[in-house]
Amino acid sequence: MRQTTKARHTLGIRGQLMWFLCFICLFLLGLFWLLSTQLLEPLYTKHIETQLTNQADSIVERLDDAIAEGKVLSSWSFGQLSVNSDFFDKLTLELYTKGTLNSFCVDISDTTLHTIYKIENQSFCNLHGTYLSDSANNDKIIATALAMRRKCRSMGSFVQTLNPPRLSGSAQLLVGRTTADGSYTVLVTTSLVHVAEAGKVLSTLLPLAAALIFGFAMSAAWLFSEWFTKPLRQLSSAARQMALGNYAVQVDNRRNDELGDLARDFNHMAEEVQHAVQMQRDLLANVSHDLRTPLTLIKGYAETVRDLTGDDKAHRDEQMNIIVDEADRLTALVSSVMELSKVTSGTYKCERVHFDMGQLCDEVSERYDAVCAQNGWQLQLELPEEELPVYADPDMMQRALHNLLGNAMHHIGQDGIFILRAFRCTEGVRVEVEDHGPGIAAADLPYIFDRYYRSRSDAGKQGTGLGLSITKAIFQQHSFRFGVQSTVGKGTTFWFVMSDLPYVDDFEGK
Repeated sequence: MRQTTKARHTLGIRGQLMWFLCFICLFLLGLFWLLSTQLLEPLYTKHIETQLTNQADSIVERLDDAIAEGKVLSSWSFGQLSVNSDFFDKLTLELYTKGTLNSFCVDISDTTLHTIYKIENQSFCNLHGTYLSDSANNDKIIATALAMRRKCRSMGSFVQTLNPPRLSGSAQLLVGRTTADGSYTVLVTTSLVHVAEAGKVLSTLLPLAAALIFGFAMSAAWLFSEWFTKPLRQLSSAARQMALGNYAVQVDNRRNDELGDLARDFNHMAEEVQHAVQMQRDLLANVSHDLRTPLTLIKGYAETVRDLTGDDKAHRDEQMNIIVDEADRLTALVSSVMELSKVTSGTYKCERVHFDMGQLCDEVSERYDAVCAQNGWQLQLELPEEELPVYADPDMMQRALHNLLGNAMHHIGQDGIFILRAFRCTEGVRVEVEDHGPGIAAADLPYIFDRYYRSRSDAGKQGTGLGLSITKAIFQQHSFRFGVQSTVGKGTTFWFVMSDLPYVDDFEGK
């Protein structure tokens, strides 16, 4: 099954990227071939037609203006043609200086279908150098120019392609126009040899250009895919190393794009996983150590009771009390571990309701009256007279307050005072638990809510070392902001901010 899956996914991102780039290259080459071989000629012909039409319209406009002014452009006398040389010379000059065509032929004829003026600027003109069959009498051969003059007089305006008289020639495009009074017809023609030559050149160069472009595209695709997929291959290799237990692996994150962001996120994830694994190891080591000590004491004192104490009731009661105390310690430790597991895994569901946080603080503080009186301590409760409405799980909040107050008692200062205060703030209600103990070093503050922080910094003090971790998990389930402020030698303040608004997107998935 594994071999089948591997074979199915042989074409990776690099291969897919290369296939995509090759497809784009082939598509562009095909598009270029279509434009150069199939669309070049009609587009070029359309462009030439526009130029011929403009030139023919310009000549007809000049003729109409001259006729309107009463000028005599041509006349016949005893079979002899006379033309207005000044007018047509100026027209010729304008066509050469201001015209858009480089190679052209202009034929101007009158009602007799005879040419009165001609401008020849081509090496060979299909209009004046070829003959056609008369449509009325196929046996009669007439000049092409005569046939086009007749057609122009019958149609008024037209466009036609004149084929070459021999295979070595080139086609020409012709545009015909008639003056407004019908006195003159104007035929303008030009060669299409340029587009044919361009098509031949492109047809010759296209295969070579396609081969060069395709080779270059393949090389570029190979290099680009190598560069593009390198971070992905590094991430894949790093993920495999993490699967094998190397959580210290890091990948290059110098890129400033989405892949660079992915690499940085992976490195952050690897650091968090490494930290979590280390915390798990510390938890197991510390729990094992905390379990070993009471178990050893329980076993030792039980053997003493069995073997040595005998009927000495005083010693037996003392040793049995030690066994009971250590058993209670074991029970508390196991309960804390189980509670932490349930809170962090989401087994405990938040049952949020609206309640007065000030009232809850007052009820919790009463639980500490006896222990404060017994030890000479003082729990100061600072609450406003107004209600402090919040939306949370009251049982979880009560557990969090007990954990914070218990932590404050373990680090109480020489004045024996620790404080519980709650007050309104912009976000809702802020709750603080303050002690005047030794404080926490700045280097230790980021880890204060980690599991077994107490075991690392406060060895020998009573407690399981899991209270702050449980408190952190409770706040995270409620999406409450929380933190700690501390000054070495002056004391520590734990705080959290509660809201009275229901959460739509919380840790319960509601």
